[in-house]
Amino acid sequence: MTGPGGSDDPSADEATSLVVLSEPTPEDIVALEDRLYGNVAATGVDDGRYLSIFLKRDDETIYAGLHGHSWAGVCEIKTLWIADSERGKGLGSRLLAEAEQEARRRGCHVIHLSSFTFQAPDFYEKHGFQRLVQLEDFPRGHANVLLAKMLVPVPPI
Repeated sequence: MTGPGGSDDPSADEATSLVVLSEPTPEDIVALEDRLYGNVAATGVDDGRYLSIFLKRDDETIYAGLHGHSWAGVCEIKTLWIADSERGKGLGSRLLAEAEQEARRRGCHVIHLSSFTFQAPDFYEKHGFQRLVQLEDFPRGHANVLLAKMLVPVPPI
């Protein structure tokens, strides 16, 4: 065991410098997330999968979408976005409903997300989500709201 800042991993001591990136590659992000998912030994659960739903135009341009993941009976939505020109058409509700259905199919009992107060916490509350915590002044003058919704399992057919 080592003290603060130390490491039991000898390769960490061989690192020459830290690399700070404002625009990491998608491959680097996936690699980092995959390594975090490597904590299966602690939980015994290895059912993690991405969850992405897109609405695309004929030319494959995305005009709305949702991205997150499911793991260990929990679904997390990280991103839900609708192009400005497409807002007010019910697309957010469609994306959210499909994500909830897919989360149920995957055996999830809860779905959670965060939304800034200048974004859409009211939208999520209208869809049955409950505010768990609100971090004030995050960002300044606003708040970051963590919301969750308990999911009722899909009955077998």
